[in-house]
Amino acid sequence: MRFDAVLERLVALPDPLPAPADVLMPVVIGRDAPRPRGGLPPGRTGRPAAVLALLYPDAAGDTQVVLIERAIGGHHSGEVSFPGGKAEPGDADMAATALREAAEEVGLDADAAGVRVVGTLDLHWIPVSDFAITPILAVAERRPLMTAAPAEVARIVEVPIATFLPDARIEIVERTIGDWPLRYGAYAVDGLSVWGATARILSQLGAILAEG
Repeated sequence: MRFDAVLERLVALPDPLPAPADVLMPVVIGRDAPRPRGGLPPGRTGRPAAVLALLYPDAAGDTQVVLIERAIGGHHSGEVSFPGGKAEPGDADMAATALREAAEEVGLDADAAGVRVVGTLDLHWIPVSDFAITPILAVAERRPLMTAAPAEVARIVEVPIATFLPDARIEIVERTIGDWPLRYGAYAVDGLSVWGATARILSQLGAILAEG
């Protein structure tokens, strides 16, 4: 997907935002209860956190998005996610949290890359950690120079945004995590499985771009 077309479609985010693909929401196999939608349950606030969904052009002018594979042994060991993390007292807002975390994890120099925040996508609540994650959508004028922080990031993964448009292939996975037998949809990316909140954020972003 061409970056100039992406910029045109992100001039104004749709209201309401399109929903991520339902199949990406993990469900407990054998449970009849309806699927949660990923937002905060009534009465909960969650621990504030933010991730950065950063889009930028590659050398050919096609749009890429930055993902990271978490370092083995760290928090969310081996999982694929956006750069991001919990809010700190010194952060002015959720965008500041996402940009700070991206600087720490992948060495993002927002000024050098010409990063501009476009808006926010739907909040996602992670029950196991009680994090309420705000996805910050941003675009960069040029491909940023990035270096993985070894303690936190095993590798940086740059993926064409077209991988997450609504007609993209979604694999159905069944696995047991802890004591929970789960079924969920996932994207296969560069030998990795992208699932959970990260997959749902990417699906919503893909739907926004497709609607535009």
